Amino acid sequence: MTEPRTFYEFFAGGGMARAGLGSDWQCVFANDFSEMKAKVYTDNWGAGHFHPGDIAAVSTENLPGRADLAWASFPCQDLSLAGGMRGLGDASATAATRSGTFWPFWSLMTKLQDDKRGPRVIVLENVVGAITSKQGRDFEAICRVLADAKYRFGAMVVDAKWFLPQSRPRLFFVAIAQDQFVPGHVIHAEHDPLWHPASLRAAVGQLPKASRKQWLWWKLPQPSARKLGLADLIEDEPTGCAWHSPQQTKQLLAMMAPLHQQKLEAARATGAKRVGGVYKRTRLDHAGVKRQRAEVRFDDIAGCLRTPAGGSSRQLIIVVEGRTTRSRLLSPREAARLMGLSDQYRLPDRYNDAYHVAGDGVCVPVVRHLERHLLSEILAANERGALASAA
Repeated sequence: MTEPRTFYEFFAGGGMARAGLGSDWQCVFANDFSEMKAKVYTDNWGAGHFHPGDIAAVSTENLPGRADLAWASFPCQDLSLAGGMRGLGDASATAATRSGTFWPFWSLMTKLQDDKRGPRVIVLENVVGAITSKQGRDFEAICRVLADAKYRFGAMVVDAKWFLPQSRPRLFFVAIAQDQFVPGHVIHAEHDPLWHPASLRAAVGQLPKASRKQWLWWKLPQPSARKLGLADLIEDEPTGCAWHSPQQTKQLLAMMAPLHQQKLEAARATGAKRVGGVYKRTRLDHAGVKRQRAEVRFDDIAGCLRTPAGGSSRQLIIVVEGRTTRSRLLSPREAARLMGLSDQYRLPDRYNDAYHVAGDGVCVPVVRHLERHLLSEILAANERGALASAA
């Protein structure tokens, strides 16, 4: 291969899919609605191919050539518990939900097909709630439109914890155009429990026959053992935030239920430096009264980064060294590291903006794993086939 493979990056955010795909790929179109994210994207990747604004205003004229890949990490708010599981909506009512922006994206894909320019591969990424939202109807709708467009497709749940110290399971659809060959070594005859959990298998079992006929069980190798722990990514002198005062730390610890206080005492008892991730959550107490609680984990994995809609969604850390305990917010740079971004990646100056870019992104090494073991394998097989036919 002499020319870089080309791709479109929809709902691009800070360009983390691009970071994961690497230098063998050329982004020829990127789009995001957020002005803040657009600035972050262009600060890091350049502006020439970036089209800011509503995806509904994008036309196929903005999309050059026939791309090898269209990547779409469409908004997840309405497919998660936090978003009330409102779902995708439908193609005729796209404004009803944030996640409903899937439909103008899909309209572009079908128009490209009409122009004989349908992407060779399409990847859709979202929260695992997309499997069960609206009693499975959203999952079925995505499968239906892929099947109607004659794409062969499958989905996997990949957790960032395989690669980085963050618990972040995400659903990835990978769809292959009708005119593309699918090499046998990238598919299983049956599901693989590592990538196809019970909820996904159950959803596939409920698909209509036409969609089920197009389904593939994608095959991925198990990643090597992760080398980094949460403590390895923590800054001694944080940028973008400060350590809490002793009184603030005391107040945070007082919010812990007995179970989490026991976790803290166990960490102290080791005498070693231990780093824990903390989220504030609203829980019912023994009397049925809602209380805000601080919940800590000391398994050397951060909780899933979220967008900072409120104080409870911003992750904190606790550092224990013997009887000394310090606490603070997770720094923007630490959040970026938990997504696999390098320290050269340019973050916004405002804390919430930087945290939002990280929490709303796709994990870079997960993209790299999919690219290396699935996307490039499929495209390379077709490139070899095209060369053989030409000869």
